[in-house]
Amino acid sequence: MMFKDKIVVISGSNSGIGKTLSKEYIDKGAIVHGFDITNAKNSDKYYAHKVDVRNFENIKKSIVDVLEKSNRIDIVVNCAGGSSARVLNENVSFEKLSIEAINWGIDVNLRGPVYMARACINQMIKQKSGVIINIGSISGETGSSTAVDYSSAKSGLVGLTKSLALLGANYGIRCCMVTPGPVLTRPEMSKMPTPLNRAAEVQEIADLILYLTSDKAGFITGSNYLIDGGRSCGGIKHAK
Repeated sequence: MMFKDKIVVISGSNSGIGKTLSKEYIDKGAIVHGFDITNAKNSDKYYAHKVDVRNFENIKKSIVDVLEKSNRIDIVVNCAGGSSARVLNENVSFEKLSIEAINWGIDVNLRGPVYMARACINQMIKQKSGVIINIGSISGETGSSTAVDYSSAKSGLVGLTKSLALLGANYGIRCCMVTPGPVLTRPEMSKMPTPLNRAAEVQEIADLILYLTSDKAGFITGSNYLIDGGRSCGGIKHAK
């Protein structure tokens, strides 16, 4: 019960890493507020909020709801994200990608985490504690010839993470970034090569996030943790 009675906000909570992480925090004693654009049901120690992270007022309203129910925010994990070409079914190269898709990619993957931080930081300053985790992507490290908006936005999270770490340092607030390589959230991810010859299990990513948000990581802030099976080291042909 290492997170007993902690109040956790997770965006993108209805699928992938966010869904696994929600269950892990609840199992370890936390109360989770899940932010997602799709509907979900409330359950024991889980409050579902329908949130579009591209909309600051939408986020702000839900943060107010969190504070009305739980009075504080201990942990925020920004899991919401995705490739605009895949999510919007525009399977074309960047030079043919619609501006609407590019805007979606930047808004969800970068603007969303910025908005989430802005919406929760005042409460964390007030309570003089808190942890924010931004979820990056190995594409933000290696670049991508096709997912240009996605990799650019994920690279931008490095600056956001360092900036929030500096801002929060005097208030007991930490901010870190976790950057996965291929993760088995979808079957096709297993086709992305890594030097370790496999993709990560979702649980492996969740375990790292759990550690970074625990008291054991109290002296860690501003750092970007790659969990990519060595993909960023080179020596393989990166997928486009």
